Amino acid sequence: MKQVFLETFGCQMNVADSDRMESLLFQSGYLRTDQREEADLIVVNTCSVREKAEQKVYSLFGNLLPLKKNNPDLVLGLAGCLAQQEGDRLARRIPALDFILGPDTIENISAAVSQAARQKAPLVWTRFDSHKEYSIPVLDLDDQPADLSAFVNIIKGCDKFCSFCIVPYTRGREKSREAEEIYAEVRSLVRRGAKEIFLLGQNVNAYGKRGLDKPVAFHELLYGVAEIPGVERLRFTTSFPGDFTEGMIRAYKDLDILMNHMHLPVQSGNDRVLELMRRGHTAAEYRDMIARLRDAVPDIAVSSDIIVGFPTETEAEFEDTLQLMEDVEFDNNYMFSYSPRPGAPAAEWEDTVPEADKKSRLQKTIDLQNRLTLKKVQSFVGREVEVLIAERMEKNDADFKGRSPQYWTTHITGGTGELNVGDTALVKVAETKGRVLIGRATRPASVTLDPIVYD
Repeated sequence: MKQVFLETFGCQMNVADSDRMESLLFQSGYLRTDQREEADLIVVNTCSVREKAEQKVYSLFGNLLPLKKNNPDLVLGLAGCLAQQEGDRLARRIPALDFILGPDTIENISAAVSQAARQKAPLVWTRFDSHKEYSIPVLDLDDQPADLSAFVNIIKGCDKFCSFCIVPYTRGREKSREAEEIYAEVRSLVRRGAKEIFLLGQNVNAYGKRGLDKPVAFHELLYGVAEIPGVERLRFTTSFPGDFTEGMIRAYKDLDILMNHMHLPVQSGNDRVLELMRRGHTAAEYRDMIARLRDAVPDIAVSSDIIVGFPTETEAEFEDTLQLMEDVEFDNNYMFSYSPRPGAPAAEWEDTVPEADKKSRLQKTIDLQNRLTLKKVQSFVGREVEVLIAERMEKNDADFKGRSPQYWTTHITGGTGELNVGDTALVKVAETKGRVLIGRATRPASVTLDPIVYD
């Protein structure tokens, strides 16, 4: 069989899209390789949400060009949000490209590879799917093992139009997949070995609001997936504050397999900046959401996204963000200094915050989050956590590696009985190293643990 090398930048939805392309290419006679030099086909799945990710793509293709020169039959493809945004300009900037696919056209990957091999000019397919429905047909892949933790796209696009973001312009408006199609994909993944399911969307909790013949609320979908035999863990990302509901809180309380972690981006702690960002919520409303969630689920971990240095943000307004972080006590944060993205509304505004101030604010944000994270991690010492073992560690003091329900990486240094990848073990945390919990397996994972209450 031929071999394909897939490189992925960006969010989990891009990872899921790459997995989808791998499955489609498998049916066309390609096996995935982790060696670029051995590949007959190289596909780079791109992100354009952050400038850094975009620059990494151009740097990567600079490294791939010698492979193309040494092997003229090598097919080079580019997919994802940067492909959608730049399209023909990319074809001119990287003439060695054979095809370019937007997020809505990755289902055509096999046809693109075949057609690109027969023509000289790069093939550019970046149209939006104008159909009302959003469907990802379930493939017959029972002879192809699934990852232990598997991604399932349930909704694509975005209707929020935040002023700093280009997602609505690269992935289109929100469209949800029919629930039965999602359940069928989950059942297929479980048959092939998946135990943990991640439900994905740019605004995953907006699921069901558009594109369904029969409306299904997001929390109802969670209950439906939880009823599928073989699903041992359930997660979702990324949530939007404006679509946060009491039904989601009930699901966390009712569903044992719904892991106690939520990623809920806030972006800023100042109301004027939030309004400029077109976020549709205030800092007080965000605090209230987290308070209600933690009141119902005390041991839930909350992570977020923070942008500092947004146009016209003052030092005092930035301090409001630090205060919100202190108040909420995030477990983790993805922190960025603002950079204008071509096509986003804010890109037309004057970028008024000096780069030196952006850098200083970002460092203060990182320092604060490191302190908050260290406090959260250390609170687990002496406690037991339930860990899904993801891999065996051969070059480390630990024997296995996995994640806790709160999504903390956990190293297991032996313990009772025989453990294998895919098992769930209770681990007594003895120490921490950075953001990693370290401990020994103690007792059967069927034992119910008391919730962790942070000091």
